[in-house]
Amino acid sequence: MPDFTVREYAFISIAYEGCPDPTLDHAYISGKAFEHLCGLSASFSKHGAKVFELAGRRKLKLDQYVGVIETPCGTRIEILPKHVELNGTDDQDIIQQERKLLQKMLSVSLHLPYREAGSANLNRFKQPLHEWIMTQFLASFERLVQRGLRFDYNRVQEEQNFLRGQLQHVKYMRQLLTKKHIFPIEHDVYEVNRPENRLIRTALEVVCKKSKDASNWKLAQELRLMTNEIPRCQKIKQDFRQWQSGRLLALYAEIKPWTELILGEYMPVSTQGEWRGMSLLFPMEKLFEHYVAYHLRRNLPEYTVKTQYATEHICQHQERRIFKLKPDIFIECLKAKPIVMDTKWKLIDQSDRAGRYGLKDSDIQQMFAYSHYYLKHDSDVVLVYPYRKDKFTQPLDDFKFRLPSSAKLRVVPFNVDDPKNFKII
Repeated sequence: MPDFTVREYAFISIAYEGCPDPTLDHAYISGKAFEHLCGLSASFSKHGAKVFELAGRRKLKLDQYVGVIETPCGTRIEILPKHVELNGTDDQDIIQQERKLLQKMLSVSLHLPYREAGSANLNRFKQPLHEWIMTQFLASFERLVQRGLRFDYNRVQEEQNFLRGQLQHVKYMRQLLTKKHIFPIEHDVYEVNRPENRLIRTALEVVCKKSKDASNWKLAQELRLMTNEIPRCQKIKQDFRQWQSGRLLALYAEIKPWTELILGEYMPVSTQGEWRGMSLLFPMEKLFEHYVAYHLRRNLPEYTVKTQYATEHICQHQERRIFKLKPDIFIECLKAKPIVMDTKWKLIDQSDRAGRYGLKDSDIQQMFAYSHYYLKHDSDVVLVYPYRKDKFTQPLDDFKFRLPSSAKLRVVPFNVDDPKNFKII
C-alpha cells in the first residue's frame, strides 16, 4: 500500500476513479483505511482527544496532532506540522523542512539522544518520521552491540545427571528409586536474557517487519542474526518497569527512548486490544510548549524556567480549592519579577488589526486570570505564537489590562527555525 504525507488540518477522503493526485492538504486513501480512521476518530472522541473531525460522509479533517498512523491494510499516513507557507514552494522542500522541525521538537520533548554524524545524515529529512525513528534505533543498537551487551544471572531449575549448584533435597527424596540417578538442581546461568535486551530485540523484530528503507532493512537483518540468542519479551510493560539504570547500564540509556517509541506506540488515548500498527501521534501544542521552554532554559541560564506550574486555583468549594490554573511556563529570578507565559501553536497576523490579529477571547481571559492569581497584576504575562515571515515578525504593541497597575499582556513571535535568539527578558 502507498504511503501518504499530509500536514495538520489536511483532509483525508476515500479514493475514487479519476480522483486528483494527493497533496499536502488532501490525501485519497482506500475505503478500508478510511473506515479504520473513522473508527479511531470515534474511539479518540470518547476520551476527549480530537484527532479527526468528520467533514462529510467520505471526508475527514485532521486536527493538531502530528506523527504517523498505520492502518491494518498497510496504509501509512505521515502527518507533519503546518509551519512553512506554500506560496509556490516545491512540496519536497516543504516536506523536508517540516520533517526537520518535527524531529527537532520530538528530540527536545521526549529527551531523545539524537545524534548528527556528518554526511551520513545529510539525507535524513527525506525519510518519513517512522523511518527516521527506526534509523536512530538501529544506529544506537549497532553501537551497543559493538561495545558489548550486558549479561545477567538468571536462576534455572532443571534435572540433570550431574550435580551443579544447589540440590533440591525435597524433590530428590520424593523421586522414585528408578530415578535416583537424576538430580533436580537449581543454579544461576550468566546469559544475555535480561529485560533490557528482550525489549530491544522485540523492537528490532518490529523494525524488520515495518521498515521499507533498504539500508534500514539490511542493518536490521544483520543485527537480528548477531543477536539471535536473545528471546523476545512476552510482557512489554512489565519489562519496561524492570529496565535498570546505573553505571553498568549507561550504554543502554541512549537506546531506551527509541525502544519506547517503537514498542510504546504513542497514541492520544489507549486503544488496547485493537490494531495500532506503528502509530505515533503527538499534540503540536505540547511539542511547541516543550520546545519554547527548552530554548528559554538555554538562552536564560540565570532564570528558573518551569513548565506546567500549578500552585493556584480559581475557586474555593466546600473548604477545598478546585479548578487549578496551570500556565505553560513560569519564569522566576531572584533579581527580577516573575513572568507567566502561555504558548499557542496558531498562526496569527500582525496586520489584521480589525480581526484582533487572530487572538481568541478565551486566551486573553486566561492570561488575565494568570496575571491576577500568580502575579497580583504586578508583572507581565506573555503569549507566544509561531513566527511567520511577513505575517508575524515583531511583538505586537502591549495590551494593558484595565487595572490601576502596570500589568500588561505581551504577544511575541517565536522563530522555530532560529530559536537561539529568543529572549523575553
